[in-house]
Amino acid sequence: MTNNVPNIVFKTRVRNDALEGPNPFDWKDLSTDEIFRGKRVVLFALPGAFTPTCSTTHLPRYEELYDEFTALGVDQVICLSVNDAFTMYQWGIAQNAKNVFLLPDGNGEFSRKMGMLVDKSNLGFGMRSWRYSMVVNDGEIEQIFAEPDFGDNCPTDPFEVSDADTMLSYLKSKASVEAA
Repeated sequence: MTNNVPNIVFKTRVRNDALEGPNPFDWKDLSTDEIFRGKRVVLFALPGAFTPTCSTTHLPRYEELYDEFTALGVDQVICLSVNDAFTMYQWGIAQNAKNVFLLPDGNGEFSRKMGMLVDKSNLGFGMRSWRYSMVVNDGEIEQIFAEPDFGDNCPTDPFEVSDADTMLSYLKSKASVEAA
């Protein structure tokens, strides 16, 4: 892992109201600099859109606590997954995600450069992100919470420290120390 987030370009899709039809979207390159520069961002990464823990707990709880994160000085909350932009978009609709930005790491480049890309072939997933969360302050990783038992083809799906409540506790603790 590094002290700074890796410098890459994400391939995303953005709505273009000038386009008609079932897919009114254009490709938009989004650099890590555009995402993190001058901002305090909470990013949580998970193995896959539409998967059980990710859909029932991980994303929904970050969505639920969004206002508490922003009240503690967080500019944006991002969910990253090694999925393509189309899948992330449809998952966002299915999850009714209004506040959390769903960021596709389609090629797994960000996850790989973070040292968080793992093989989940035992589940038929291929290469995916390990489950973790982090606070990034102006491109620099302030704090990271990586799940235990990191490794390829992990037989379990640990979900103990990358959750929204752990992140919220960290942010509250940091704010109270800074206020003292």
